[in-house]
Amino acid sequence: MIDFKSKLGRKAMRHLKKEYFIWLTTVDSSGTPQPRPVWFILEGDSILLYSQPSAFKLKHIINNPNVALHFNTLDTKGEEDLIIFKGSAKIDPKAEPVKKNSAYLRKYRTGIKGLSPSPQNFAEEYSTAVRIKLTSLRGW
Repeated sequence: MIDFKSKLGRKAMRHLKKEYFIWLTTVDSSGTPQPRPVWFILEGDSILLYSQPSAFKLKHIINNPNVALHFNTLDTKGEEDLIIFKGSAKIDPKAEPVKKNSAYLRKYRTGIKGLSPSPQNFAEEYSTAVRIKLTSLRGW
């Protein structure tokens, strides 16, 4: 369980609430880390994201659910504002579909308009929900 009341935990929570994307790192079948930026929302103590069903990240998660997540930092020296999570990811067939997830649609309204002709088209294309249970936090 992550302590979001600690100094680092409060900083991490601010990032989880304000950042537009998070870097998700999965591991491919050869053991190579594969980082990619993803849109996400925080739901309780987990991260929820949506994916195209054919995306490689889903295959990676099925084969190895251990993932890492981090944010960009504006600190060019890398001495502050670094937030890194570890988590366990799974495809979540019980998650609300994109088209019914008002928090996700509100956060990414502009981005969705840039990718798809309609939220419905986006929901059809990004139809696989992934839930990541956050298991640890480190940073400074």
